[in-house]
Amino acid sequence: MWRHIASNALTFMVVALFVSAGVVAWGTQQYSNPGPLAQGICLQVPGGSNMRRVSEDLEAQGAVSSAAIFRMGADYTEKASELKAGSFLIAEGASMAEIVDTVTRGGASTCGTEIVYRVGVRVNEVQVRELDPVTGRYEEVAAFTPGEGEVPSEYTAVLDAADTRLRLAVAEGTTAWQVVQALNAIDVLEGPVDDIPAEGSLAPDSYEFTAGMTRGSIIGRMTERQENILAEAWAARVDGLPLETPEEALILASLIEKETAVADERRQVASVFVNRLERGMRLQTDPAVIYGVTEGRSVLERGLRRSELDTPTPWNTYTIPALPPTPIANPGRASIEAALDPDTTDYVFFVADGTGGHAFATNLDDHNRNVAAWRAIEAERAANDG
Repeated sequence: MWRHIASNALTFMVVALFVSAGVVAWGTQQYSNPGPLAQGICLQVPGGSNMRRVSEDLEAQGAVSSAAIFRMGADYTEKASELKAGSFLIAEGASMAEIVDTVTRGGASTCGTEIVYRVGVRVNEVQVRELDPVTGRYEEVAAFTPGEGEVPSEYTAVLDAADTRLRLAVAEGTTAWQVVQALNAIDVLEGPVDDIPAEGSLAPDSYEFTAGMTRGSIIGRMTERQENILAEAWAARVDGLPLETPEEALILASLIEKETAVADERRQVASVFVNRLERGMRLQTDPAVIYGVTEGRSVLERGLRRSELDTPTPWNTYTIPALPPTPIANPGRASIEAALDPDTTDYVFFVADGTGGHAFATNLDDHNRNVAAWRAIEAERAANDG
């Protein structure tokens, strides 16, 4: 009997350890990953405050998903006692780790006006935002596209002000060429970027900078951040993936990034590509074909032609039986992690489902039905638009 009890106790301890490790891993991911904040806020930290009050304020304003995880992260990194009083700009998407660093770093802590240079797949825009003292949130007061039309007076009026913060916001899925074009258009930076960095090597994120900094220094920060993200994800990769190097993981992550904008789908999309690679199937992903047409230097504002699907290029995954030779965009952390920890599925097909997501299938018959459903949705939308 005692042997039976001891065996059960040992089993319970093993299970508890696995559960505990899983919880720790999940909490660490929550602490490090981009946060839920959709628009920057100005966080007020009064003198005599503490991390509990700050964490609860951040959770109430939607800047962190869990006040408890925020506090545990601050304690674990030994920064909980270093909280500074002041007004702190918390940028959209800031991770808990970044927020802890912000409120403990000290120094200049005013946040009156910010200028955001936004770089997206179809966006190259400058936004001027001012803090609303009532809501503590930033409201847009002017926006323009560099090189198009007159620069608004709201921009020039605050550009040199001491309390104006400058920030580069790079979206996931942008190409290295798009980032360089945007950087070269920022008039307060020094030193042009003449050479396009390797595709996929720039981490999409928010980067604060000051007037007079060099564009090359920002490229360096973006490159270093992407290298660190990739190294961490590669070290934590699951076993048995058909990926030989971190570079191949980055290529796969870029395909995932361009195929879906739905966070919950990334690991499913990753599983489709992994299953295809393991079975020797062509990946047949349109975004890679498009990259072969544009080389990342423009947006293809139309559907692919049959001739483009049939014409071999290094990135045409309808004609090559493997990954393309380079990434096709700059993937974010979530897509890199999905590439190295895909869902376990039998899916080998997916197609748009009309909701912004995709319908997945394990066989061609089901996939053809999903394609037919998508074509019907497209036809209905075309009729309504007409």
